[in-house]
Amino acid sequence: MSNTLKTGAIIKDRYKILGDLGQGTFGQTYLAEDANRYQERCVLKEFAPQLQNKHELQKAQELFEREAGMLYQLRHNQIPCFRELLRTSIGRKNYLFLVQDYVEGFSYHQLLVEGQQFSEADVIKLLQEILPVLDYIHSKQIIHRDISPDNLIKRNSDGKPVLIDFGCVKEMVTTAIVQSTGQVIGTQVGKRGYSPDEQLRYGKADATSDLYALAVTALVLLTGKQPLDLYDSYHATWLWQEIKVSSRLKSVLAKMLANLPKQRYQSAQEVSEALLTVIPQPVSSQQPTKLPNNLPNNLPNKQPNKQPNKQPNKQPKTLFTQIATLVAAPGQTIKTTFTAVLNRKQQSTNRELKFFGLSMSIALLVVFGTVAVARGGFPTPKFPKISWSLPSIPSLPSQPSVSNTEQQRQKQIY
Repeated sequence: MSNTLKTGAIIKDRYKILGDLGQGTFGQTYLAEDANRYQERCVLKEFAPQLQNKHELQKAQELFEREAGMLYQLRHNQIPCFRELLRTSIGRKNYLFLVQDYVEGFSYHQLLVEGQQFSEADVIKLLQEILPVLDYIHSKQIIHRDISPDNLIKRNSDGKPVLIDFGCVKEMVTTAIVQSTGQVIGTQVGKRGYSPDEQLRYGKADATSDLYALAVTALVLLTGKQPLDLYDSYHATWLWQEIKVSSRLKSVLAKMLANLPKQRYQSAQEVSEALLTVIPQPVSSQQPTKLPNNLPNNLPNKQPNKQPNKQPNKQPKTLFTQIATLVAAPGQTIKTTFTAVLNRKQQSTNRELKFFGLSMSIALLVVFGTVAVARGGFPTPKFPKISWSLPSIPSLPSQPSVSNTEQQRQKQIY
């Protein structure tokens, strides 16, 4: 296009054009760098509606400048900052640019085209991170009007979604043109399949319209299909059999997609609260019980949910099992118990060593003695001979002889 700015062109001695990002509804979008901000990259969006004469264009630009002041109210980490409205002349043409921050990353549409698949957990995370942004802009009485995978960028630096290309800007442009020229233009704000019926048909949009478009975006990411492939326009129902999600997430999305605005969630905060029932909540850790300050320092720490130690029924613990138990014991218990175990082991070892030494000494004496005797190494001990004379015992006096007559008499008596 002949009116397209060339790469390298300098705008207002400040912005250097790096490339063309594409054609917008009312003009080109350029990538540039800001010489006043250390060559930081930014985006220049041209406001150049096709009007019949310069007077109408100038009037439309003035109205747009007045209406665009609301964009400066937006200061959120997940919304590109609107820097300024820049009016300049290049050659014979007058330009009006909307300057805003450039976000490094890929749109969710680009990620889908490249084949990335999104799980239910991925989509829930996206909803969690973008709903606070919608809650913020809605609190400023601003409706995005054009939420879709094209207008959500996954930022390279932290992976968070960034909301870009506010449809309300397009709405302001349309309003400026109508007021300046009186002509009605057929510019549609929003995308077919994403925006609800009341917005596409009647141009009415509120917070529930953005929530509707966000729910459609979630379905597209979950399935990889386009909205028209997931919606039965004849029966005005969504084809849930084509969408594999948990029943709880389905109920949240279904309410966001209700045909009537009053049947939907009325705020982004309501959706965030509903999602809390879908996401498992982490179990809060139990706070330790505070002990009085006057307790002794070596008091062992009580571990929660642990049974008291039981004495073994059969065999006593060995040194290794005691040390293994000590590894799991807390703080001062390790020091006290470990010292006691070592002392008991040392005493037991000393007794065992004494008994062992005595046993070994006896055994060695027996062995050496047996070997020495067997080899004749030790002579048989000789004892001195002791002689003594036996005392003479006097003979007993002889019994008197008994006559035969007396012997017979005694026999008769006995």
